Amino acid sequence: MSPELRMIETNGVRLRVALAGDGPLVILVHGFPESWYSWRHQIEALSRAGYRVAAPDVRGYGGSDRPHDVEAYDMESLTGDIAGLAAALSPDEQAVVVGHDWGAPIAWNTARLHADRFRAVAGLSVPYLPPGDVVFIDAARALFTDRGLFFYQIYFQDQGPPEAELEADPAETIRKFYYAISGDAPDGTWPFDKKHGDTLLHRLPEPDMPLPWLNEEDVAYYAAQFRQSGFRGPLNRYRNWHRDHAYLKAHSSPAVIGQPSLFIGGTRDLVLKMFPGDMVAAMKQSLGDLRGAELLEGCGHWTQQERPEEVNRLLLDWLGQL
Repeated sequence: MSPELRMIETNGVRLRVALAGDGPLVILVHGFPESWYSWRHQIEALSRAGYRVAAPDVRGYGGSDRPHDVEAYDMESLTGDIAGLAAALSPDEQAVVVGHDWGAPIAWNTARLHADRFRAVAGLSVPYLPPGDVVFIDAARALFTDRGLFFYQIYFQDQGPPEAELEADPAETIRKFYYAISGDAPDGTWPFDKKHGDTLLHRLPEPDMPLPWLNEEDVAYYAAQFRQSGFRGPLNRYRNWHRDHAYLKAHSSPAVIGQPSLFIGGTRDLVLKMFPGDMVAAMKQSLGDLRGAELLEGCGHWTQQERPEEVNRLLLDWLGQL
């Protein structure tokens, strides 16, 4: 079942949205560096189960509008995009929003800031954590940069060089980056001893293709999307930490998300090991109706692509209980 690709106006931009099925609306929000296509397995499963599924290209990606300015990719704008999409597709009923990677913070905060539009929220890979006293990027500088170590989000702060590296060969970027933080990659594939000043792809190996969950056709589709959109919009998401922190702190009441929620991660997802402490345990304090926090054994960062059957089962079980 191939989804329909349609342009939908929302919040001052046009998003290309993959649509399938009829029934209650479920919006699927992808992360970096991804596409609506990252949800290909869920679009089919959820639409067959009686849901209307909408998977947008987030602004800056694929066929969606891609404003130039960094501030066009702040959390206020992106949550407004998803809330506007819900209003356009389901004006009379609340929707469900699900996000992966950067899409998870977008989903969590969309549900919190636009609670009238959303009846439930799920996040994959990235737990919900309200803004603390220290801006994330400043904590990263102290933990990595000040010790001379590479941290990808610090590298992404400079406009130009990261775009040039990732756009030089989008297929190579996808293959190497996807593999390095997947559950298939042996420990150490993502090198933790890289130095500040190194680049993202430096020392990332070329995988033997196909991977069990990613084939050459998949890579070709992603590469075509990034040849069309470039990487500036996707990277701009990382350049809004201070703006997002100020906005979310100003709108921190209530910091707890009250809607029914679900978290799905992987035991080999490096996101959950990025900083000391148990991020999943910390998240539970900020979700008022958490229905499940599932960690898939051996799964890496690309949760719904690496483990589509398990993710589909967990999502459908959760949706059926709402």
